[in-house]
Amino acid sequence: MNNNETQQLERTLWDAANKLRGNINSSDYKYVVLGLIFIKYVSDAFETQFAKYKVEGFDESDEDFLRDYLTKDNIFYVPPTARWKYLQDHAKTPQIGELVDKAMDAIEKENKSLKGVLPTNYGREELDKTRLGELIDLFTNKIRFGADSKDLLGRVYEYFMGMFADSEGKHGGEFYTPRSIVRLLVAMIQPFKGRVYDPCCGSGGMFVSSEDFVAEHSGRIGDIAIYGQELNTTTWRLAKMNMAIRGIDARLEQGDTLQDDKLKDLKFDFILANPPFNISDWGQARAQDDVRWQFGTPPAGNANYAWIQHIVHHLSPAGVSGFVMANGTMTSNTSGEGDIRRRIVEAGLVDCIIACPDKLFFNVTLPCCLWFVSRDRANRKDKTLFIDARKLGFMESRKTRNLAESDIQKITAKYHKFVSTGVTTDEPGFAKVATLEEIRKNGFALTPGLYVGSEAVADDGDLDQQIANLKAELLAGFEKGRALEEKIIYNLKEV
Repeated sequence: MNNNETQQLERTLWDAANKLRGNINSSDYKYVVLGLIFIKYVSDAFETQFAKYKVEGFDESDEDFLRDYLTKDNIFYVPPTARWKYLQDHAKTPQIGELVDKAMDAIEKENKSLKGVLPTNYGREELDKTRLGELIDLFTNKIRFGADSKDLLGRVYEYFMGMFADSEGKHGGEFYTPRSIVRLLVAMIQPFKGRVYDPCCGSGGMFVSSEDFVAEHSGRIGDIAIYGQELNTTTWRLAKMNMAIRGIDARLEQGDTLQDDKLKDLKFDFILANPPFNISDWGQARAQDDVRWQFGTPPAGNANYAWIQHIVHHLSPAGVSGFVMANGTMTSNTSGEGDIRRRIVEAGLVDCIIACPDKLFFNVTLPCCLWFVSRDRANRKDKTLFIDARKLGFMESRKTRNLAESDIQKITAKYHKFVSTGVTTDEPGFAKVATLEEIRKNGFALTPGLYVGSEAVADDGDLDQQIANLKAELLAGFEKGRALEEKIIYNLKEV
């Protein structure tokens, strides 16, 4: 698909979303559209394969044989009343919502990997059935998938998740991960063989990029096993759908990773993640003695160091991880975060820190950094690579920046040389390998600018975190005051 075709497809998708604006909640209509996109894809792929089936002279009425014929090529079997043509023929009827729900149920029944995944809420009263029918007509006229359109469907998902992040803005610290960041993370840790894990997997973008990386480097897709967990039920379903259409066998759990770690007994060779930044109410009181807090209990007012320690805990003996973090994690000393960071550094786990350019996230100027943590660092013990990448990238629009492939190659070249040899060529203003002693002299601050010789990195600029940190400090002060008061009363009684 060329750029013009891609832009036309994107305009079609956005027109589809606009048809639903004002009719249902903005946080819901993306799932209405993506659910229909999914059923359009599996139906188109089925019809393409079905046409080939007929050419080869098989009996069209032999549904059982047809199922077997399709399965061998990893095509979903779509029953007659779930096929797009059937929905298109009934798009103008008041029952269209119920028919879409029944289609989703029928596809789930026929394909076990989709059980409990597809949305079945198209018949609800608040969803205007005329607009739903118009949406089906729009997709009929503008979108055509083939049996080999998995990449196109992935692009559709990526576009929608990004554009909805753009229109909805920041919400609860959660952000859509830009593709260039995902590609950089994957290129850095190179997940060729082993278990790949994302503790906050969203719609599964990290997994798709990992599989793409293996394929691009002539590896075997089956050599990596996918694991993940996602809190939001609807997003978890999107991830399951995303994996299913690509034929990726993945164990994806639904639930709160920090409060209910569904994979607590597993270790992973590669961990990729973009945890929600600066979550203040993450339930610290219910996780006080958790085995994951090896380096100290994370503060109640911010979950950033809970996520970092969760990732470290799940690394295998030779495991490596790359994850996105708010800039504040590099310098914060609030509520014991500085002590936790110091212990992680002294344990020899921090492989590389990258300061990222601003405006990478849709509609959010929040600056971020990338952490790379590894357990197998014998050749570079007590050393950390710092990279200041803030001047890299290009503005792809007035609001958002992207990293070029050459930028990704420049960064990864420095890191891979460091990993393989324990040294790399220092480049003033961009990259430097610092010793533990140098880091200690800087108070265990991990800001790349301190080491490469560039200007200071901006902190999060995040009001929510500032408020959360202040609350945590006030709470800590209150607890100390109450403990002191009790001690004084006790001593007075003793007297």
